[in-house]
Amino acid sequence: MRQSGKAGMPVAILAGGLATRLRPLTESVPKVLLEVAGKPFLYHQLSYLRAQGVRDVVLCVGFLGEMIQEQFGDGSRCGIRLHYSFDGPRLLGTGGAIRQALPMLGDSFFVLYGDSYLMVDYREVAEVFHHSGKPALMTVFENGNQWDTSNVWFEHGVIKAYDKRVRLPEMRHIDYGLSAYRSSVFAELPVGAVLDLADIQTTLASEGKLAGYVARHRFYEIGSQAGLTELNAFLARESLTAVSQ
Repeated sequence: MRQSGKAGMPVAILAGGLATRLRPLTESVPKVLLEVAGKPFLYHQLSYLRAQGVRDVVLCVGFLGEMIQEQFGDGSRCGIRLHYSFDGPRLLGTGGAIRQALPMLGDSFFVLYGDSYLMVDYREVAEVFHHSGKPALMTVFENGNQWDTSNVWFEHGVIKAYDKRVRLPEMRHIDYGLSAYRSSVFAELPVGAVLDLADIQTTLASEGKLAGYVARHRFYEIGSQAGLTELNAFLARESLTAVSQ
């Protein structure tokens, strides 16, 4: 895949999970198709990505992925070139889904969680990533345990530790939901294996291979009913503001 746009790298969106926390809403509809401010959530993600100069997106899909492909097609209506990577007969997890999609992603790429709405400068993140000289980068936010438990020790541009289970007093940041990688991070992993991206990131941090970028705006997510309600209200306000201007 050729690299294009301000950000210079394609984006893989992880959209293959079961979204059990949102049931019964997600029993027959994949999470990215849930309506937020009058449109499917994926529409809002793609609109923001297009505004950031991103032109190629790979949707890593599993459960009910065909519904996403049927609704969004090749992405031309959103001004995005959409590509689809299906898990297959079993869900591969976040890391396994990226490994599956690797041939479609090129030498370097972003990874975005399918339930995250992030107001971040993709070009700036890409520049920090490339200048770091490291094979991976995690965006983080200094949340002080406000929205969720802090799980990142970030210092001098590097993620010193990342762990969802073990808490350290130095952890004042949280995984923001956007990361960047060179393909070499995943190239040696087995195709078709069930892998967790968080475990891969934890290992990268322990080896000093994970750069960091501090996001300035808080994150929104639709991984829970509370998050879905909050983002719906935020995007509805943004829409009204845009109309009134």
